Amino acid sequence: MTVPVWAWIAVIGGLLVVLAIDLWIVDRGEAREFSLKQAGYWVSFYVALAVVFGGVLWATFGGDKAGEFFAGYITEYSLSVDNLFIFFIIMSRFAVPKAYQHKVLLVGILLALVMRGIFIALGAAALERFSWLFYVFGAFLVYTAVNLVRQHLKGEEEEFNENILLRWVRKAFPTTEGYVGSKVTVKIDGRLMVTPMLIVMVAIGSTDLLFALDSIPAIFGLTKDPFVVFTANAFALMGLRQLYFLLGGLLQRLVYISYGLAFILGFIGVKLIMEALHAGGVAWAPEIPIWVSLTIIGATMVITTVASLIKARVDARQGEEPSRAS
Repeated sequence: MTVPVWAWIAVIGGLLVVLAIDLWIVDRGEAREFSLKQAGYWVSFYVALAVVFGGVLWATFGGDKAGEFFAGYITEYSLSVDNLFIFFIIMSRFAVPKAYQHKVLLVGILLALVMRGIFIALGAAALERFSWLFYVFGAFLVYTAVNLVRQHLKGEEEEFNENILLRWVRKAFPTTEGYVGSKVTVKIDGRLMVTPMLIVMVAIGSTDLLFALDSIPAIFGLTKDPFVVFTANAFALMGLRQLYFLLGGLLQRLVYISYGLAFILGFIGVKLIMEALHAGGVAWAPEIPIWVSLTIIGATMVITTVASLIKARVDARQGEEPSRAS
């Protein structure tokens, strides 16, 4: 679909205004921990906002585009849940005080949103010019799905390894030993230094960009429209911060979530390859309707979430600790 420039500006501007209000409401006054009740309200708000946006797409561009948005949004949001495990590890590794964790996540997610926007623009341009990339994306998603299942069958734990950007920031800028409130920079004896707060923000933002290597090809398997790809990613990222606090200890109970995500990635990978073959004139290759994709993705997440919670309850009764590799 053709989206006018003013629509892009309106959507991006609206998202920035909402995030600014979010930051002002949460960060006004003294730093405090993000409560479960507060997180629940904000998650509900951002989900409702996504639903309203999907309704506007439906009324403006029709059900197909709205279906693509919802399928992409659910996929990106689902993949983000798995990312939260790494965010939890980063927060623990850098010993971020709970009162400042919401700010770290917000700034990190803003960085990720900007970088993903660039990544989406480059990806859309490349796919339009080189159609064979659909086969590459499809094969990569299938490989990622198989690798994800293999890792969890082996019982390999999620871990965080510092990337090149983070190592460069550590070396390039003098860093204070401890946190200085929520400040990212501070002057000590006339010397400008960064605090661990900036380091962890870079860690969150750059790590999320690595996650985009899976999520961006996945959503391009559901829609080729850059506007839908960007907005689905944006709405998923906006609610990610509050979801982190809402899930809390529940993260460790979602023992089957990775299998569900692997199935979704595998399904979208096969869908990409089949549709590329179909577009190339291969008669037997089906073109999967968006409503089928939306149904499969939604059902997969519901089934794996319910199964995980049942497994966690059974383990609790037997006095066992839930494990993601179960």
